[in-house]
Amino acid sequence: MAKRKFGTCFFEQYAQISLSALLGSEFDCLVNLDRPDLQSPDGKSIGIEVTRAMEESKSAELALLKDVAGISKSDSRRDCDQILEYGYGYGLQAGKYIGVKELSYWSMALPLRRILESKVAKVGNGFYGRFSKMGLYVFSRENLRVEDAVKAMSFTMSLQRYQDLRYNRLYLADVDDLFVCNLDDGLSDASRLVRYGVTREQRQEFYHKAILSNES
Repeated sequence: MAKRKFGTCFFEQYAQISLSALLGSEFDCLVNLDRPDLQSPDGKSIGIEVTRAMEESKSAELALLKDVAGISKSDSRRDCDQILEYGYGYGLQAGKYIGVKELSYWSMALPLRRILESKVAKVGNGFYGRFSKMGLYVFSRENLRVEDAVKAMSFTMSLQRYQDLRYNRLYLADVDDLFVCNLDDGLSDASRLVRYGVTREQRQEFYHKAILSNES
Protein backbone atom coordinates (compact mmCIF):
# COMPACT_ATOMS: atom_id res chain seq x y z
CA MET A 1 0.00 0.00 0.00
CA ALA A 2 1.37 3.39 -0.96
CA LYS A 3 1.91 5.87 1.82
CA ARG A 4 -0.66 8.59 2.12
CA LYS A 5 0.76 12.09 2.24
CA PHE A 6 -0.51 15.13 4.05
CA GLY A 7 -1.39 17.98 1.73
CA THR A 8 -0.96 21.57 2.78
CA CYS A 9 -4.63 21.69 3.75
CA PHE A 10 -4.59 18.90 6.37
CA PHE A 11 -4.35 21.20 9.41
CA GLU A 12 -6.92 23.59 7.95
CA GLN A 13 -9.37 20.73 7.49
CA TYR A 14 -8.66 19.44 10.99
CA ALA A 15 -9.35 22.93 12.35
CA GLN A 16 -12.67 23.15 10.47
CA ILE A 17 -13.76 19.72 11.69
CA SER A 18 -12.89 20.52 15.31
CA LEU A 19 -14.67 23.90 15.20
CA SER A 20 -17.79 22.32 13.75
CA ALA A 21 -17.81 19.50 16.30
CA LEU A 22 -17.08 21.62 19.36
CA LEU A 23 -18.74 24.95 18.55
CA GLY A 24 -21.62 24.07 16.25
CA SER A 25 -23.07 24.15 12.77
CA GLU A 26 -21.97 27.74 12.08
CA PHE A 27 -18.64 26.26 10.95
CA ASP A 28 -20.04 23.35 8.89
CA CYS A 29 -19.93 25.21 5.59
CA LEU A 30 -16.36 26.53 5.79
CA VAL A 31 -14.22 25.68 2.80
CA ASN A 32 -10.44 25.45 2.54
CA LEU A 33 -9.19 28.22 0.25
CA ASP A 34 -6.40 30.75 0.70
CA ARG A 35 -6.10 34.15 2.37
CA PRO A 36 -7.55 33.16 4.79
CA ASP A 37 -7.36 29.37 4.97
CA LEU A 38 -11.01 28.75 5.90
CA GLN A 39 -13.87 30.81 4.48
CA SER A 40 -17.63 30.81 4.27
CA PRO A 41 -18.77 30.12 0.68
CA ASP A 42 -20.00 33.70 0.24
CA GLY A 43 -16.46 35.00 0.80
CA LYS A 44 -17.53 37.63 3.32
CA SER A 45 -19.22 36.14 6.41
CA ILE A 46 -16.49 34.11 8.15
CA GLY A 47 -12.75 33.98 7.50
CA ILE A 48 -10.32 31.99 9.65
CA GLU A 49 -6.54 31.84 9.27
CA VAL A 50 -4.93 28.60 10.54
CA THR A 51 -1.35 28.37 11.81
CA ARG A 52 0.91 26.47 14.22
CA ALA A 53 3.02 27.62 17.17
CA MET A 54 6.00 25.38 17.86
CA GLU A 55 9.71 24.97 17.37
CA GLU A 56 10.73 25.59 13.80
CA SER A 57 11.81 22.04 13.07
CA LYS A 58 10.50 18.95 11.33
CA SER A 59 10.59 16.99 14.58
CA ALA A 60 8.27 19.52 16.23
CA GLU A 61 5.83 19.20 13.36
CA LEU A 62 5.90 15.42 13.69
CA ALA A 63 5.22 15.65 17.40
CA LEU A 64 2.28 17.97 16.80
CA LEU A 65 0.91 15.49 14.28
CA LYS A 66 1.11 12.70 16.85
CA ASP A 67 -0.79 14.86 19.34
CA VAL A 68 -3.63 15.78 17.00
CA ALA A 69 -3.92 12.13 15.99
CA GLY A 70 -4.52 11.13 19.62
CA ILE A 71 -1.52 8.80 19.79
CA SER A 72 0.24 8.38 23.15
CA LYS A 73 3.48 6.64 24.12
CA SER A 74 1.50 3.74 25.56
CA ASP A 75 -0.27 2.98 22.30
CA SER A 76 0.40 -0.22 20.44
CA ARG A 77 2.83 -0.52 17.57
CA ARG A 78 -0.17 -1.03 15.30
CA ASP A 79 -1.56 2.40 16.24
CA CYS A 80 1.75 4.06 15.49
CA ASP A 81 2.09 2.11 12.25
CA GLN A 82 -1.27 3.45 11.16
CA ILE A 83 0.05 7.00 11.60
CA LEU A 84 3.24 6.07 9.74
CA GLU A 85 1.09 4.87 6.85
CA TYR A 86 -0.24 8.42 6.51
CA GLY A 87 3.23 9.90 5.98
CA TYR A 88 5.85 11.76 8.03
CA GLY A 89 7.15 8.28 8.81
CA TYR A 90 10.80 8.83 9.53
CA GLY A 91 10.31 11.14 12.47
CA LEU A 92 7.70 9.04 14.23
CA GLN A 93 9.65 5.86 13.60
CA ALA A 94 12.83 7.34 15.02
CA GLY A 95 11.05 8.71 18.06
CA LYS A 96 12.05 12.30 17.33
CA TYR A 97 9.65 14.18 19.58
CA ILE A 98 10.40 17.46 21.25
CA GLY A 99 10.58 17.30 25.02
CA VAL A 100 8.42 19.05 27.59
CA LYS A 101 9.10 22.78 27.90
CA GLU A 102 8.36 25.10 30.78
CA LEU A 103 4.90 26.55 30.28
CA SER A 104 6.09 29.96 31.39
CA TYR A 105 8.57 29.91 28.51
CA TRP A 106 6.30 28.44 25.86
CA SER A 107 3.17 30.48 26.57
CA MET A 108 4.81 33.55 25.06
CA ALA A 109 7.84 31.98 23.44
CA LEU A 110 9.28 33.58 20.34
CA PRO A 111 7.52 31.32 17.81
CA LEU A 112 4.06 32.09 19.22
CA ARG A 113 4.81 35.78 19.74
CA ARG A 114 6.14 36.07 16.20
CA ILE A 115 3.13 34.23 14.77
CA LEU A 116 0.66 36.51 16.55
CA GLU A 117 2.56 39.62 15.49
CA SER A 118 2.74 38.47 11.88
CA LYS A 119 -0.87 37.36 11.60
CA VAL A 120 -2.26 40.48 13.29
CA ALA A 121 -0.19 42.70 10.97
CA LYS A 122 -1.46 40.82 7.91
CA VAL A 123 -5.12 41.02 8.87
CA GLY A 124 -4.64 44.72 9.62
CA ASN A 125 -3.21 45.56 6.21
CA GLY A 126 -5.99 43.73 4.38
CA PHE A 127 -3.93 40.70 3.34
CA TYR A 128 -6.82 38.35 4.21
CA GLY A 129 -9.56 40.56 2.85
CA ARG A 130 -12.59 41.79 4.75
CA PHE A 131 -14.96 39.42 6.52
CA SER A 132 -17.77 40.08 8.98
CA LYS A 133 -16.05 37.68 11.41
CA MET A 134 -12.31 37.03 11.31
CA GLY A 135 -10.66 34.28 13.35
CA LEU A 136 -7.13 33.06 14.01
CA TYR A 137 -6.79 29.35 14.81
CA VAL A 138 -3.44 28.39 16.38
CA PHE A 139 -2.33 24.80 16.98
CA SER A 140 -0.01 24.61 19.99
CA ARG A 141 2.48 21.93 20.98
CA GLU A 142 2.04 22.10 24.75
CA ASN A 143 -0.82 22.03 27.22
CA LEU A 144 -1.91 25.53 28.19
CA ARG A 145 -3.30 26.78 31.45
CA VAL A 146 -6.13 29.27 31.40
CA GLU A 147 -3.58 31.90 32.47
CA ASP A 148 -1.49 31.15 29.40
CA ALA A 149 -4.47 31.47 27.08
CA VAL A 150 -5.44 34.78 28.71
CA LYS A 151 -1.88 36.01 28.25
CA ALA A 152 -1.91 35.20 24.52
CA MET A 153 -5.38 36.70 24.15
CA SER A 154 -4.36 39.94 25.85
CA PHE A 155 -1.23 40.20 23.72
CA THR A 156 -3.28 39.76 20.52
CA MET A 157 -5.76 42.44 21.62
CA SER A 158 -2.93 44.85 22.39
CA LEU A 159 -1.40 44.29 18.94
CA GLN A 160 -4.58 45.09 17.05
CA ARG A 161 -6.00 47.73 19.36
CA TYR A 162 -5.77 50.54 16.79
CA GLN A 163 -6.43 48.50 13.65
CA ASP A 164 -9.55 48.87 11.56
CA LEU A 165 -9.32 45.27 10.33
CA ARG A 166 -8.82 42.81 13.16
CA TYR A 167 -9.55 39.32 14.46
CA ASN A 168 -12.81 38.83 16.33
CA ARG A 169 -11.83 35.42 17.69
CA LEU A 170 -8.61 33.67 18.71
CA TYR A 171 -8.77 29.86 18.83
CA LEU A 172 -5.94 28.20 20.76
CA ALA A 173 -5.89 24.44 20.27
CA ASP A 174 -3.58 22.50 22.56
CA VAL A 175 -3.46 18.75 23.17
CA ASP A 176 -6.50 18.59 25.47
CA ASP A 177 -8.38 21.84 24.97
CA LEU A 178 -9.72 24.42 22.58
CA PHE A 179 -9.64 27.93 24.07
CA VAL A 180 -12.06 30.29 22.32
CA CYS A 181 -11.14 33.92 22.97
CA ASN A 182 -13.57 36.72 22.10
CA LEU A 183 -11.53 39.73 21.01
CA ASP A 184 -14.43 42.12 20.42
CA ASP A 185 -14.63 45.42 22.29
CA GLY A 186 -16.88 46.09 25.26
CA LEU A 187 -16.69 42.72 27.02
CA SER A 188 -15.66 41.89 30.56
CA ASP A 189 -12.51 39.82 30.98
CA ALA A 190 -14.51 37.02 32.61
CA SER A 191 -16.70 36.57 29.52
CA ARG A 192 -13.93 36.67 26.93
CA LEU A 193 -12.61 33.12 27.19
CA VAL A 194 -14.33 29.73 27.05
CA ARG A 195 -12.42 26.48 27.44
CA TYR A 196 -13.65 23.35 25.63
CA GLY A 197 -12.18 20.00 26.63
CA VAL A 198 -11.06 17.72 23.78
CA THR A 199 -10.87 13.98 24.48
CA ARG A 200 -8.39 11.63 22.92
CA GLU A 201 -11.25 9.91 21.08
CA GLN A 202 -12.30 13.24 19.59
CA ARG A 203 -8.75 13.96 18.42
CA GLN A 204 -8.62 10.57 16.73
CA GLU A 205 -11.98 11.26 15.08
CA PHE A 206 -10.92 14.72 13.87
CA TYR A 207 -7.64 13.31 12.56
CA HIS A 208 -9.19 10.54 10.49
CA LYS A 209 -11.89 12.82 9.09
CA ALA A 210 -9.20 15.33 8.09
CA ILE A 211 -7.19 12.56 6.42
CA LEU A 212 -10.20 11.45 4.39
CA SER A 213 -11.00 15.06 3.43
CA ASN A 214 -7.39 15.66 2.45
CA GLU A 215 -7.31 12.59 0.22
CA SER A 216 -10.53 13.53 -1.54
